[in-house]
Amino acid sequence: MLKKEKAVVVFSGGQDSTTSLFWALNHFDEVETVTFNYNQKHKLEIECAASIARELNVQHTVLDMSLLNQLAPNALTRDDIAIEQKEGGLPSTFVDGRNHLFLSFAAVLAKQVGARHIITGVCETDFSGYPDCRDVFVKSLNVTLNLAMDYQFVIHTPLMWINKAETWGLADDLGVLDFVREKTLTCYNGIISDGCGECPACELRQKGLRDYLETKGEEC
Repeated sequence: MLKKEKAVVVFSGGQDSTTSLFWALNHFDEVETVTFNYNQKHKLEIECAASIARELNVQHTVLDMSLLNQLAPNALTRDDIAIEQKEGGLPSTFVDGRNHLFLSFAAVLAKQVGARHIITGVCETDFSGYPDCRDVFVKSLNVTLNLAMDYQFVIHTPLMWINKAETWGLADDLGVLDFVREKTLTCYNGIISDGCGECPACELRQKGLRDYLETKGEEC
């Protein structure tokens, strides 16, 4: 644990960010969370994040990022846009600039509360081709934020090089597998826990869980 260090976790209430939150709680003395309201269709995402933060007794801030919906229409904010991925293109769930803006605003918040560490659950191993989930982007932005704010941030990505099965394994190692499975919201259709089982996010999550439990000789 990094004693006397404070961290801010970019937090959606989903599997990855919740696992990252527990990772942060195991590594830092003081942890806060920040959730972004970008007019996502399922406000339950924000409620889920707030509920988890309350249960874990961590400070939770919700920031208004509704301008993203105006600038970058996508399947996560518009009912008239289907969830799909065309060959050679990004999924319709990709929101241009989302992680760039989220991490930038998280950094502004972090500086105000005296935190030098920012944690995000992005991953380059099991992802949908989102360019703002790549390690090179995070490292580049880390340097930019340090220069822009004259402040020594460290952006941590504990899930960057592990797949979904290994993410479940990390949650299990932290003693929170059941918590993550039962109380997080990953589903694009807004169904908590195991979700709808049909959307791309649910399929990836469930495959990872099956793969991990198989290594333990268990079933979903």
